[in-house]
Amino acid sequence: MNETQRLLDSITKGIQDKKGHGIVIADLSKIDGTICHYFVICHGNSPQQVEAIAESVGDYVRERNGEKPVNCVGLGNNKWVAMDFVDVLVHVFVPETRTYYDLEHLWEDATLTSIADLD
Repeated sequence: MNETQRLLDSITKGIQDKKGHGIVIADLSKIDGTICHYFVICHGNSPQQVEAIAESVGDYVRERNGEKPVNCVGLGNNKWVAMDFVDVLVHVFVPETRTYYDLEHLWEDATLTSIADLD
């Protein structure tokens, strides 16, 4: 498993640990002009859950990969938290904000992988 795959695995486990829903990994690596190689998109049912998911992702990645996000925006608002791990951008939404922005379909050429909810 390469470094990016290990990062994706840690991010996914961090989301699942706080019962994040609807995890989708969008592979943008074959699309010219994208800002990263992968988007990981999920949602929590409340602003509190969004914050807990973001914190869990940060903890898992720090403990398992020795990395921290280079940027994290949206904490405190908790309707949309974006965490930048350079090759991977993590987006944690509340449901209505996720539906509004519909990031999964922003790049129609992206390969989408859905991860089943644990609960």
